[in-house]
Amino acid sequence: MHPNHPDFKSALDDSIGFLLGITYRKISNLLTQRLKDYDITPEQWSVLYRVYEQDGLIQREIAERAGKDKPTTTRILDSLEAKGFIHKKAGQGDRRSFHVHITEKGQSLIQIAEPIEKKTVQDAVKHISPDEYDLLIKLLHRIGANIQELTE
Repeated sequence: MHPNHPDFKSALDDSIGFLLGITYRKISNLLTQRLKDYDITPEQWSVLYRVYEQDGLIQREIAERAGKDKPTTTRILDSLEAKGFIHKKAGQGDRRSFHVHITEKGQSLIQIAEPIEKKTVQDAVKHISPDEYDLLIKLLHRIGANIQELTE
């Protein structure tokens, strides 16, 4: 079928990787718009939230929990520190390792931004039933686990 035909479907239209990427970018762009007045990006938000969940983690643990690689996590932590949302403390016995702590300013931002992030997700899934949502989350975890097994 010709690409200009109204019923034409690209192989990418049903590609899970392509669809996940597009969906991620759409949600991320919406969240970016909604957070723009608070000097934080969605990528920074996800790392700050992991620090908030468990204050005092080391960078490696934050990277694992946020699903990011070490260089990306370092860049984000440096940015969050420059904005005053976190501070780093050198680890005892290992100068290369430091513990990351959320500041009062970071905690205040969490209180403001968490409802914005939740509303963004609610808006994104507004036509999905609770059962469908639960299934989607289970499937995404399973896909992630499958990929993890393949890359270990």
